[in-house]
Amino acid sequence: MPDRPTEPSALTTAAADTAKIAAEYAAESERRRTLPAQVVESLLAAGFARHFAPVAHGGGSGGFTDVVAAVATVGAGCTSAAWAASLTAHLPRMAAYLPEQGRSDLWRNGPDTLVVGALMPLGRAEPVPGGWRVGGRWPYVSLIEFSEWALVCAVASGGGTTETRFFAVERDAYDIEDTWDSVGMRGTGSSTLVLKDTLVPAHRSFRRDALIAGTAGDGAAPCHRVPLRAVNGLCFAAPVLGAARGAADSWLTLASGRGPLSDTAAADLARATGETDAAELLLHRAAATADRGGLDALEVGRAARDCALAADLSVTAVERLFRGAGTRGQQHTSPLQRAWRDAHSAASHVVLQFQPAAVEYARLLAD
Repeated sequence: MPDRPTEPSALTTAAADTAKIAAEYAAESERRRTLPAQVVESLLAAGFARHFAPVAHGGGSGGFTDVVAAVATVGAGCTSAAWAASLTAHLPRMAAYLPEQGRSDLWRNGPDTLVVGALMPLGRAEPVPGGWRVGGRWPYVSLIEFSEWALVCAVASGGGTTETRFFAVERDAYDIEDTWDSVGMRGTGSSTLVLKDTLVPAHRSFRRDALIAGTAGDGAAPCHRVPLRAVNGLCFAAPVLGAARGAADSWLTLASGRGPLSDTAAADLARATGETDAAELLLHRAAATADRGGLDALEVGRAARDCALAADLSVTAVERLFRGAGTRGQQHTSPLQRAWRDAHSAASHVVLQFQPAAVEYARLLAD
């Protein structure tokens, strides 16, 4: 396993301040079903949006190890804010696959542009002179209220062929339907994006195949040349790791001033923090391998397995602490019950399902 970094990155250092702000507004985020502007501003100020943005457009073309650590740091304060931080970082990495003119359009106001994503191919597109006519409805677009651009995925048909493509659209091109009312991750504001037959120039589109394969071009930075399956799980597992850290903090707060821990309570805390540490190590290895580059099929499969397993371990840790805390942890005002709901909700993402990742990895091992 690669050595862990000894010095925190600038992003991770800034994330500690964001975590404090996110924790302060966590209850309000729940009530509003979206993050307050103060939290979003802190995410942008910390550098999440610019982290993977191309250097040519003012970004950092940064590494996965740094962003995983930073997202988990935010997650200890608020899982919804960590989810937003992770997507705020990872969507610009995908936008880097746009042609040069499309990248220039998207980042014309600087590298802190907030891009959201609708990554399931739920839209339709047809070729027209100069580009594509795109329309559709995409639910569960996190942080959409604050977006400046969106990447939407659609099946493009024309000339007897079909292909799946991403399209970059500006904020004034799409509407928002308030459809988000989940039991967990309530602060993510993951409502529905509606796009009605909009002309998208050809230079604001790219094939999904390129993103999946990690073929952004010879001149692209290493972070833009990684197969999607090797890093997609990092985006969604890091907030769950943060939830586990936050759950341990909340558990310790509940236990403070109550005298020595019972043997049962001590064992619960030790096992839960051990499970959280194991999840962190798995995510670090996947991120460090992606940062190294040149991944083979087995490493890609292992990364997908590790991310799913890390999410499972994190949820198990939260579950253990929540059950051990008893009624005190179940109070509506307790951050522990929020971490419990958030961890279960976040880990249900399709990318983090263990069995598909495990089966694929096992078959690669057996070949």
